[in-house]
Amino acid sequence: MSSRRAFLSSTLLLILLPAILGGTPTSVRAAERVEITVSAAISLKNAFEELGALYEKQSGVGVLFNFGASGQLLQQLIGGAPVDVFASAAQQDVDEAERRGLLLPDSRANFAGNQLVLVVPAASHSRLASFKGLSHKDVQRIAVGNPRSVPVGRYAREVLLFHKLLPALERKLIYAENARQVLDWVARGEVDAGVVYATDAASRPHEVRLVAQAQDASHTPIVYPAAVVRGTPHQAQARAFLSLLLSEAGQEILGRHGFQRATR
Repeated sequence: MSSRRAFLSSTLLLILLPAILGGTPTSVRAAERVEITVSAAISLKNAFEELGALYEKQSGVGVLFNFGASGQLLQQLIGGAPVDVFASAAQQDVDEAERRGLLLPDSRANFAGNQLVLVVPAASHSRLASFKGLSHKDVQRIAVGNPRSVPVGRYAREVLLFHKLLPALERKLIYAENARQVLDWVARGEVDAGVVYATDAASRPHEVRLVAQAQDASHTPIVYPAAVVRGTPHQAQARAFLSLLLSEAGQEILGRHGFQRATR
């Protein structure tokens, strides 16, 4: 046998060997793996990463998370981003996506609730004890989400309006692009106070100190809705992810991260 023929025979054997042994080449297995993309409010990050691990274990379907401010995620969706599930920190953004025909109409569900709180750096000696105290001269920098794109910013604005504080505090407000950025600024002591979700504050108890919780009557109820995106090639898998959010196992994980059960 010539050396060329021997080389070709050896190469063919290497290609066919996995099939002969009943195996599947890694590249083929990878091509067969289904993965869904979930665009979710960044305040859901810790809980969703745990939920994603459970979903993958149960279904064998991969999950790619795209976390950010709900308003920014909506703009990505409007721009045609390849997303299978959209989970927002407010009804407004999902309402807009629904109005534009971007969601499967029978898939929307509320899966969690949250609270709005006022926090200060853990090392702060501030005597701040309420939202009204933000008007005190010792409080110079207050971090809030940008109300134009961040639900936590819209909720914060509602609370400040409720307490008739907004006009006087405008010059003190420092706008962040998402809830976790507000939390980071407070944790690092770059601002005197910040308005975040209770779940965010609970995720860094050694770095921020909770000083007040907003009254329910002071802002729109904080409810997290999710829906399957119209046109997804993985509709069954996307619906299965939503089902996990609403299941007892999913609700237990969300509860452990501080989220409340939402009225569906």
